[in-house]
Amino acid sequence: MYAPVRTRSAGAVRREQLSDEVAARLRGEIMTGALRPDSFIRLDETAARLGVSITPVREALRTLRGEGMVELEPHRGHRVVPLSRADIEDIFWLQSTIARELAATVARRITAAQIDELVELNAQLAASAATGDPDQVAQCEFAFHRTFNRAGGRIKLAWFLLHASRYLPPRLFATDPVWAAGAVASHEQLIEALRRGDVSTVVALTEGQFSDGLARLLAYLDQIGLWD
Repeated sequence: MYAPVRTRSAGAVRREQLSDEVAARLRGEIMTGALRPDSFIRLDETAARLGVSITPVREALRTLRGEGMVELEPHRGHRVVPLSRADIEDIFWLQSTIARELAATVARRITAAQIDELVELNAQLAASAATGDPDQVAQCEFAFHRTFNRAGGRIKLAWFLLHASRYLPPRLFATDPVWAAGAVASHEQLIEALRRGDVSTVVALTEGQFSDGLARLLAYLDQIGLWD
């Protein structure tokens, strides 16, 4: 006989979602230097700052330990593991490598209807950029690339890119109106290349987005003196 399947309650699902949100917030703070290398993340202080209970913070830190972003030191708490310049370059290299492969497939397989959907999503990004709301800009940018990456039908590869992209600090980029305008313009070029079936241009534009993101993040971390 088969054991009965246990379904998670709505409360358990929400707690998991909240833990993921806290992990994303802390991951972004580590990647942008808001949480400095070798500093300690205190459960109670972090929970109070983020307006949540201690439980999702504890679960989020367990996730970050698995990613090598924090270490648990007995009697002291969770210490932020230093990120080197090479670490960040490696993260962007991995994302770019997967993204280029996906982009080549998308350029060959995308349909006219999917291109029209990208046009609509880019229009939403442009509208959000005009309002200057960084959270909305980040959400629209994510929606555009999620739709683009799925258009090739290589769902597992798109899933790997999604998880690798967790280390991008989207809000840091989204607060820069120059970056937002550049993203809209780059998407327009990408869409035109997709209409032409120009695989090499689609791949080059995709790679350029990651090169630009890496350069911006490294410049920002140099500016705040992360490695001084």
